[in-house]
Amino acid sequence: MKRREILKGLVTLPLVGALAYGAYQRNKYFEQVDQEMLDDIQLDLDPLPEIKAFTGKPLKIGIIGCGLRMKYILKSLGYVSPETIDEYRKKAETDEAWERFLNSYLNQPELGVEITALCDVFDVNAELGIRICENKKKQGTAEFTRTNSVKRYSTYQELISSEDVDAVIIATPDHMHAPISIAAAQSRKHIYCEKPFSWSLAETYALRDQIKKNDVVFQLGHQNRQIEAYNVAAKLIKKNVLGKVSLIEVTTNRNSKNGAWVYPIHKEANPNNIDWKQFIGQAPWHDFDLKRFFRWRCWWDYSTGLSGDLFTHDYDAMNQIMDLDIPASAMASGGIYYHKDGRTVPDTLNMSFEFDKQELSLLYSATQSSSRKRGRMIMGHDASMKVDQDLKIYIDRDSTKYKDKIEKGLIDPSQPMFTYSPGAGELDAITSATERYFAGRGLMFTNRSGKQYDTTFLHLHEWLNCIRDRSIKPSCDIDRSFEEGITALMGTISYKEGRRIYWDAEKESLI
Repeated sequence: MKRREILKGLVTLPLVGALAYGAYQRNKYFEQVDQEMLDDIQLDLDPLPEIKAFTGKPLKIGIIGCGLRMKYILKSLGYVSPETIDEYRKKAETDEAWERFLNSYLNQPELGVEITALCDVFDVNAELGIRICENKKKQGTAEFTRTNSVKRYSTYQELISSEDVDAVIIATPDHMHAPISIAAAQSRKHIYCEKPFSWSLAETYALRDQIKKNDVVFQLGHQNRQIEAYNVAAKLIKKNVLGKVSLIEVTTNRNSKNGAWVYPIHKEANPNNIDWKQFIGQAPWHDFDLKRFFRWRCWWDYSTGLSGDLFTHDYDAMNQIMDLDIPASAMASGGIYYHKDGRTVPDTLNMSFEFDKQELSLLYSATQSSSRKRGRMIMGHDASMKVDQDLKIYIDRDSTKYKDKIEKGLIDPSQPMFTYSPGAGELDAITSATERYFAGRGLMFTNRSGKQYDTTFLHLHEWLNCIRDRSIKPSCDIDRSFEEGITALMGTISYKEGRRIYWDAEKESLI
């Protein structure tokens, strides 16, 4: 609306009415633009199949590592401690957001699993894990039932050897992901392993070979593979909506103790209830240290740093959307600029990856001392796509493809031409800073068939479905996991050595 028309309208309409009418017209205009764009590119947005409960004989699952992440995984499987569900109910009595969260959880379809075994090097975690696994929800009700007793094993080797285990879920420190997964594959147990794929180069090859040799179903814990917005983004890229993409930028900004991995130290922890030798595993020996045990992500001995812990989320999302594969080269720099607490991994990291096949660069920039949000952006000649929990496409003012529409005033480059927001406004009951960080990146909830789902639940559902039906493959299978493992390690090795690292795709080796 022109200024003169606005002033004329204000003479006869109350202010609120004029603004409301203007907002209505604006929203109708953008709805029309979105629909025209969908019609133009013929984007298929048909709903994905409904998530159904599994029936029949349950799969027997062994849990390896029962810390913070595993407790979230167990909740996605339908298991919580009695005090946790009491807390949910209490909050739901006075908070509609928590009420929706509780109802969504209670109505989460049954995954058809039985937790039969568990091991953790910290007695307190193991005992709590057993209590959680003995308290399973009844679908669609506010009731919980006692399950069969869960056997605790002293070591992961004993658990994996058990005939009462069909598959394992691994959520240990990074340096133990590959050794445990290799042992599980050799015992022909199906595997769901938290990211990253690996800690060292040699084990990256060894793990891939064992998974393929023993023909087990492997799913890496990149739950972003289930985010509906990312699937739409991939379709938009294939439709060439952005034009030639030459640059991708992904970022991590966190500014809290948890965000910097300075996790609380359990007051009951001591050398008598922690199996320190088993925790060390393949890492260099170090005397007992509670900081290293609870804040292990701060040391290269057990961690993969920002590259393996947080960049892998961004890389896997871009690999899902752009089908990137392994980069031709990587260069990294950074340092410990803020958290002077004895850590060896950087708190600030910049990495550049070159993809020769696609003729593009991917830049990663991270800091653990600022919460300024920067997000993810895929930049093309004709448009850019902002990728978070929703998608926004901004037309480039110098676009060739959309030049006529820009000149006619049909497209405003300063405003998003297209927005896709599945389940907008439904990110409820997020409490911790870490949860809010991941929720803001779409890594906790997504929509399927008009219903909100926990992305970890969907990722586990897919893995279990692939075990039952071997004709289908998980979305983050061994090949995608290998690509993630090599890419993250290229960044880590480049940072440690202070030089560019190259990938020889034919020989599958780093140079």
